[in-house]
Amino acid sequence: MEHVERDSMDVDVVIVGAGPSGLSAACRLMQQANDAGQELTVCVVEKGSEVGAHILSGAVFEPRALNELFPDWEERGAPLTTPAIRDELYLLKDADKAQKLPNALVPKSMHNTGGDMPSGDSRRYVISAGNLCRWLAEQAESLGVEIFPGFAAQETIIEDGVVKGILIGDMGVAADGQPKDGHMPGMELRAKYTLFAEGARGHLGKRLIEQYDLAEGRDPQHYGIGLKELWDVPADKHEPGLVLHGSGWPLAKDTHGGWFLYHAENSQVVVGLIMDLSYQNPWLSPFDEFQRMKHHPLLKQYLEGGSRVAYGARAITKGGLNCLPKMTFPGGLLIGCDAGTLNFAKIKGLHTAMKSGLVAAESVFEALATGDEGGQELTAFSDKWQASWAYAELKESASFGPAIHKYGTVGGGAYNFLDQLLGGKLPTVHDTTPDHAALKPASEFEKINYPKPDGKLSFDKASSVFLSNTNHEEDQPCHLKLADPELPIRDNLPKYAEPASRYCPAGVYEVVEDDAGQPRFQINFQNCVHCKTCDIKDPAQNITWVAPEGGGGPNYPNM
Repeated sequence: MEHVERDSMDVDVVIVGAGPSGLSAACRLMQQANDAGQELTVCVVEKGSEVGAHILSGAVFEPRALNELFPDWEERGAPLTTPAIRDELYLLKDADKAQKLPNALVPKSMHNTGGDMPSGDSRRYVISAGNLCRWLAEQAESLGVEIFPGFAAQETIIEDGVVKGILIGDMGVAADGQPKDGHMPGMELRAKYTLFAEGARGHLGKRLIEQYDLAEGRDPQHYGIGLKELWDVPADKHEPGLVLHGSGWPLAKDTHGGWFLYHAENSQVVVGLIMDLSYQNPWLSPFDEFQRMKHHPLLKQYLEGGSRVAYGARAITKGGLNCLPKMTFPGGLLIGCDAGTLNFAKIKGLHTAMKSGLVAAESVFEALATGDEGGQELTAFSDKWQASWAYAELKESASFGPAIHKYGTVGGGAYNFLDQLLGGKLPTVHDTTPDHAALKPASEFEKINYPKPDGKLSFDKASSVFLSNTNHEEDQPCHLKLADPELPIRDNLPKYAEPASRYCPAGVYEVVEDDAGQPRFQINFQNCVHCKTCDIKDPAQNITWVAPEGGGGPNYPNM
């Protein structure tokens, strides 16, 4: 395409992503400005068709950061209506047997109904993270924040080494890169400071980490893939506030992960599997492991007779403190899961993401209130962040994930239990192998023949993607970029049996035969649920996920 003229808008702060961290930052910025009687323009850009459309999380929510942001959240009608009341942890020994762990052997970080919160508030809630974000967006707008859903941040504006804002992706570009009728060039949003809150493996955050060498001296980041379904279940099988977690079957001993099943409001149950993307076997399919997992009697008893109403998948940044990059650079900050603030020892990241947003907002406003014209590196953020309770949580659980990778689910669990018992005095464990490098040749493993879905408890990818309400304008450039288009068939197919068709939870990648009967790598980008797993797990790091046209992707209801 030829050079096009673009509109430009100047604001004080641009926030990329209307998730928990971005919206919390927006609210706190405007709270401070309003309290000080100071003019401030804050703009949030969200690639989903609406706020919450791309939000996917378990979730059992710890409201510590919310208490700080809106102490009167109950009066404001925050969607926290189902307290966690009963908490159980299981080891699935095989396809039929389960062992419940005694409460005394459950690490304190996994307790969801005890009074162990330093804030003194022991309540946790089974919530929809998407609905929480929708509510936060309402609070932000009432404070004066501008929110633009359906607009994807495509590029970062960097001038003389300083982040100056973002470029919104063009709308109405054909697959061949040429403008269609109704083509609308993306706007430049220029800001004194830009906060990147894209969630796990944000495509702009990924580039910023590389460009500013933010991961220097850190362990490689580690990820999981989270798969989740929402079910309507019979009233007699529903116990609001029941929280179940577990590990073991169907995952092999060298494959780490765990499942959850939460009883939410309105006779609904959420069930999901989080699987580490450090797995070795290229025949493994996280989606199919999740589907067969639901047939275990322990989970089946709650789902049988119910109906599945939603499905989704999302990568999770789970490396913890050892992998947390530097979060500051000239002109901006990296916050929430874009950096990796999730506390995997708790299987919770909403509260720590929100806290990172609050600290970011306070650091930015402090600078702007002194007449700062932007473009500085906000080193004060690092001090404030490291003094926060969220950072203390991550420090306390720094070995949690690496210990499981090194010693296995049982051995790592024992290490973490002992470490928490001793107050974090055991040596810190590290995992320095990137997730994509953990994959081994297919010849070292037997092919896994997964059972066919029964259409009652287990389902295929096509019907699942349908329930995610995923849609993309078909005549647009593919947003899944191959550095070498020949590599999947030339290298990945003979060595790894081309694992993309299995690690992708949405049927985006296929190996099909061309007219001459030769294998061809096919990308069905319309199916993409924006989970980013391909960007993380491709063994050659040949696939790069970039934002498609704004408004595309899943439209998650109540997830």
